[in-house]
Amino acid sequence: MQKKAGPGFYVFLVGFVFVILFPFLWQFLASLKPPGELFGESAFKLFASNPTLDNYVRVFTLRPFGAYLWNSFVVASLTTVYCVFVAAIAAYAIARLHFRGKTLVLGLFLMVSMFPQIATIAPIYLFMKSVNLTNSYWGLIIPYTTFALPLAVWNLTAFYRQIPYDLEEAARVDGATVMQTFWKVIFPLAVPGTFTTAILVFIAAWNEFFFALTINTEETMKTVPVGIALFQGRYTIPWGEISAASVIVTIPLVIMVLIFQRRIISGITAGAVKE
Repeated sequence: MQKKAGPGFYVFLVGFVFVILFPFLWQFLASLKPPGELFGESAFKLFASNPTLDNYVRVFTLRPFGAYLWNSFVVASLTTVYCVFVAAIAAYAIARLHFRGKTLVLGLFLMVSMFPQIATIAPIYLFMKSVNLTNSYWGLIIPYTTFALPLAVWNLTAFYRQIPYDLEEAARVDGATVMQTFWKVIFPLAVPGTFTTAILVFIAAWNEFFFALTINTEETMKTVPVGIALFQGRYTIPWGEISAASVIVTIPLVIMVLIFQRRIISGITAGAVKE
């Protein structure tokens, strides 16, 4: 008979969750404080004496924050669509087809993902500048594939390996080609893993900072991480606006994960099943 968890376990669980969520909670409470309560002794108070939404209003009225959000959404969405489409085909070939050098190809994907951004930013920037792609969406989408595509290929390869080979053999007996087998048989079964991979790629592209800081320098083309990092005040750092912007950026990701948590868990655990 399975034992029930004791009260100590729940105390530990509550404490662990509180530690994990405390930075976000502190950011949210700081976003409700007026500027006078963000410094000095009032800065250490958990709740504001005079809570206000002025920080949220200033984020959109004093800065082009709406443009930052739109830029991040477009770049992250297009990066996700492109990487998942290419990775789905590449991962299927690596996981199911027999050809020489398959392990080497998968290793090369991992090697590319391990390169630090600082080592690749100079040639990437020079290339983007030579083809006039700086300060554009494609100027970020193309570099984002350097870290998003290997992540997608690796995740989907592990998932495709768990799909029974009998399904492919049955499709071939019925006269299906390799691509027909993939699109009509394998890919529909891989939806949970594909969905999970898409969310991971989207979050990685949404939070990327270094490429966005270097390649897109115009104010109207900046993404959210860069826009928030460059918030400046005349005499001080606008911590209230930074906190409000951080909350606005985080909430959509939290909502997306909560809505699709079952698919995410299904996709993650499916690749862990031993054949």
